[in-house]
Amino acid sequence: MTDTPENTSEQLDSTKSSQPSSHPKSYDEIPTEGPVLDDDYALNPSFVRDVIDALERGDRDLLYQLIHPLHAADVADLLGLVSAYDRSQLIKQLGGVLEADVLTELDDDVRDAVLEEMHPRDIATVVENIDSDDAVQLIEDLPEQDRKNVLELVSKGDRTTVEIALTYEEDSAGRLMQHELVTVPPYWNVGQVIDHMRETEGLPNQFFEIYVVDEKFYPVGCVPVSRLLKTKRQVAIKDIMDDEQHLVPVNEDQGEVAYLFNQYHLLSAAVVNDDGRLVGMITVDDIVDVIKEEDTEDILALGGVKADGLSDGVLKTTQRRFSWLLINLATAILASVVIAFYDATIEKFVALAILMPIVASMGGNAGTQTLTVAVRAIATRDLTSANAFRIFMREVMVGGLNGFLFAVVMGVIGAFWFDNVTLGLVLGGAMIVNLLFAGAAGILVPLGLQRAGADPAIASTVFVTTVTDMIGFFVFLGLGAYALT
Repeated sequence: MTDTPENTSEQLDSTKSSQPSSHPKSYDEIPTEGPVLDDDYALNPSFVRDVIDALERGDRDLLYQLIHPLHAADVADLLGLVSAYDRSQLIKQLGGVLEADVLTELDDDVRDAVLEEMHPRDIATVVENIDSDDAVQLIEDLPEQDRKNVLELVSKGDRTTVEIALTYEEDSAGRLMQHELVTVPPYWNVGQVIDHMRETEGLPNQFFEIYVVDEKFYPVGCVPVSRLLKTKRQVAIKDIMDDEQHLVPVNEDQGEVAYLFNQYHLLSAAVVNDDGRLVGMITVDDIVDVIKEEDTEDILALGGVKADGLSDGVLKTTQRRFSWLLINLATAILASVVIAFYDATIEKFVALAILMPIVASMGGNAGTQTLTVAVRAIATRDLTSANAFRIFMREVMVGGLNGFLFAVVMGVIGAFWFDNVTLGLVLGGAMIVNLLFAGAAGILVPLGLQRAGADPAIASTVFVTTVTDMIGFFVFLGLGAYALT
């Protein structure tokens, strides 16, 4: 039995191995040690400076001595740390073509820039020497014509695999999955399976489970490789396989797949099409990348800098951030409108204008704290409708308690600062109310956006900040107008 879902050796006929290196040894053959890495496994800044100095002097021999021992992931980090110009020059000094394992380790924005400078033939060579999931990730963001040029230079089997993967939605299990996998019928024994794996070309570079399928390629079970190796050769596969397994629909969102892996501590999972037939597998190394990607997107989205990369240019970065800042400008105008209602009071009591930013700032920070916890909890499914009310009440009480504590502090400061006890009471009261609303908004806003079908990470910050600013100004100035006039 073949080892691809399409059940044809023609579609996936290439053996996936490391791209041949033009250097005497590959990056992985020499361990990274010594002063190259800091204690946190990041590249030592002095090492990076040494590389740049060697590059500026055109000392190619020294560059090889410095870079040659590095692991592929460290080479990728190095390329991300240097400027775009230095990166281009460094690649030229390394021979003009990066090894496949380095390309797959690059951050998306850096890899896109590197691919722009590579010849389609070189990219095609890389595609043919890496697993299908990595190949798809490598070329999916290329311009359509460039992608077509690359695929025309790829063998028929690999081209078909990539083209099939690209038909699935971005960020879906189908786009994420690896097409190469090991499948066997239930009536084989352990010895047959081991011999099959030793003799068959085109197997994945890394796999944790062997999938048991029937004659129509429906999955009926799976066997961990460790169990297989510990079992005697004559034992039938059906006697040691797990009948129940976590099957991933091909159109499942990658975030849902990541949750499945995390929830059930999976190393790999089979992917099935709409008919329930096996079409691929997803392994935990891909899920680690997904979790990193999802977390990064959420963090960037909270700050309104989604998709920003450190290697992006000034104009591109400005363009991405402008729209978000424009939205913030609109909400700031709303807060200013509230202030305008009390302009006469502010003119009469200048102290209100001096203390007003403190109330708004404390509310905004408290709301952001709650919001960050809430968005993360929603993403990990720790915050659901089952416990939303309890968490809501907790955050409101936390906001109220913090509000009371800071009300005492700032009330005393305000009273002594301006020699006005009433002003101190107004400031303290506004602090309590605003932090109460901050706690409530920090929970309700992301939950409301989620229920409306929006991503809580993208729009929550601007709404929470608007609420705390407007409530803070309204309560503080309103109390001031009532108590001080």
